[in-house]
Amino acid sequence: MRKLTFGMNLSLDGYIAAPGGDLGWSVPSDELFQWWSDRVGATGLALYGRKVWEGMSSHWPTADQQRGATPAHIEYARRWRAMPKVVFSSTISAVDWNTRLVTGDAVSEITRLKTEDGGPMDIVGATLAAAAMRAGLIDEYALVTHPVLVGGGTPFFTALDNWVNLTLAETRTFPDGVLLTRYETRH
Repeated sequence: MRKLTFGMNLSLDGYIAAPGGDLGWSVPSDELFQWWSDRVGATGLALYGRKVWEGMSSHWPTADQQRGATPAHIEYARRWRAMPKVVFSSTISAVDWNTRLVTGDAVSEITRLKTEDGGPMDIVGATLAAAAMRAGLIDEYALVTHPVLVGGGTPFFTALDNWVNLTLAETRTFPDGVLLTRYETRH
C-alpha cells in the first residue's frame, strides 16, 4: 500500500495561509527550499486540490526559464514537471504537465490510489487534505512550522470526528527558527 503524506508550511498558530491567502510569511530559506525540492523528487504521485494547483501551475511549469532563476529553482521546476500529479476539482476542465484531472469523489479515488503500486504520495491543499484526514487516509503529517502568528486564515488541520494518534518520526530545525516535525499515524 502506498504511503500518503500531508505536508505544508504552517504558522505557529496552525494556518497554511493567512487571511486573503497571504503566504508572504512562509518564504523558505535555501535549506528549506532544498528540502521541499527533494520531497518533490522523491514523490511518486502528488495529489492537489484546485486552489494549490492553480498557484503551482501558474508558476512552476516555466520557472526554470525565467531570467534570474537560481539552480535550486531550475531543479525544483524540472522535478515538479516530471512528478506525476492528480488534481481533484469539479470546476476546472483541463490540466497539463504530467497531470490527470479527477472530477468525481476524491476519497474514493485516493483510497484506490493508495492500493496501487508506486512511490509515496503527497497530498497538497487544505480542503482535499481535510477530506482525506476525516476518512483516515493520511499516513504521515509533515508540519513545517514557521515562527509567526497570523491570527486566522486557512487551517492546516480540520475538525475530526475521532482522535488520530500519532508517533513522532523526525524533527529538524531550519534557518530562521523554522521547525519540521514529522508524525506517522498509528493505525
